[in-house]
Amino acid sequence: MRMNEATDYSISFAAKPQPLTLEQAAMITPPMQSIDTEGIIDVPRMRAFRKNRVREQLAIYGFGAVVLTEPLSIRYAVGVRNCALFQMHIKAGYLFMSADGHAVYFDSAPGRSTGAQLETIDEVRDDILPLSYMFSGNRQEEWAKNWAAQIADLVARHCGSETHIGVESSGSLATAALEDLGLRVSDPAEALAAARKIKCPEEILAMNQAIAVAEDGMTRMRDNLRNGVTELQLWSHMWQALIEGGGEWIDYRLLASGERTNPWQQEASSRMIRAGDMVVFDCGMLGPWSYGADISRAFNCGPGKPTDYQRKLYTLAWNEIRHNADLMRTGASFREIIDRRYMVEEGFGFQTYPCLAHGLGMGDEWPVIYYPVDEKFHYDGEIETGMVMCVESYVGEIGGAEGVKLEDQVLILDNGHIVLSRYPYEESLLPREV
Repeated sequence: MRMNEATDYSISFAAKPQPLTLEQAAMITPPMQSIDTEGIIDVPRMRAFRKNRVREQLAIYGFGAVVLTEPLSIRYAVGVRNCALFQMHIKAGYLFMSADGHAVYFDSAPGRSTGAQLETIDEVRDDILPLSYMFSGNRQEEWAKNWAAQIADLVARHCGSETHIGVESSGSLATAALEDLGLRVSDPAEALAAARKIKCPEEILAMNQAIAVAEDGMTRMRDNLRNGVTELQLWSHMWQALIEGGGEWIDYRLLASGERTNPWQQEASSRMIRAGDMVVFDCGMLGPWSYGADISRAFNCGPGKPTDYQRKLYTLAWNEIRHNADLMRTGASFREIIDRRYMVEEGFGFQTYPCLAHGLGMGDEWPVIYYPVDEKFHYDGEIETGMVMCVESYVGEIGGAEGVKLEDQVLILDNGHIVLSRYPYEESLLPREV
């Protein structure tokens, strides 16, 4: 199935559905709430697309069913959301889904209430057995056996003779209990990554809402950047925009200024930003619908103008982003992209970002394309239509006083790509002729 054929997907309007392609979706930022006279995201269509993607990959990878415990995996598969950050470290709710699409959701009362409203879920059950020592205490092994019996019963009822199932983040006791009951258990990570890598137009609309929230946060930070503000005070404006915009969370607090911009990946601190400092950040946001906005920019704190050295760092990073984004095209192999990457000039390219580019959906995801320095981590694959890739650059001399991190989010089309992240670069930091 071709991802960008206009006949495959449509967005619902108040009067009648209209055709929507990936390219058209990339150019639309939907309203944040339903308005009678404006188009909105066809959420049931989006949920159906994602559920079918999971079903297709379960069949391809030979799974009769999958048990999901990670909150973003559950939301991707059926759309339900409940206490996601809690679920990340305390495994409470879980989802069983057979290869034929029968979905059974186990959760606490609030989650069950949400799940019961979704057309993607066939059964909502209250006989939940959380896979967490917090709940089971020294009865954890007993609970794991009871949980395994619960899952084995669902496999027997919905998977026929197939006993191979994918089980996500359940722990060794639960896995052993399932195997004791005759089930073959494997990690479904590869199948889930294969499902999530291709986006439908509705997902791009949802992602554009997340990007709009992130870019609102960037504007708030730009407006509040002044001599004397601390890094944490500045970063708080991104969080405020996220919360007000109905988003989920930010994966990290990567904002640094002055000498803390080199090396990169120092998190925001109480350092006071001074006039003339570079201020660099990576938003790493899960916005509305749990979709990612992963964009990096660098500002210069006034009053005054950037130095020639700051402009040099910024221009090299900007050149790398533009060059490497052009390599993101359907059919390009990861190896080809690595070989044709932008070559930062001598002395400035030895301290690279951990990856050249990575996938994005509900947060960071497969694939990761590495620099040659990380050859030991390389794997191959190719770019496909419907993928969203984040193109990265960090430029800073080893031992240098400052560095610049930039990142753009791009949607892959049959005939190239579209940059989804629209927040402008800093004209004062670009070459004077630009």
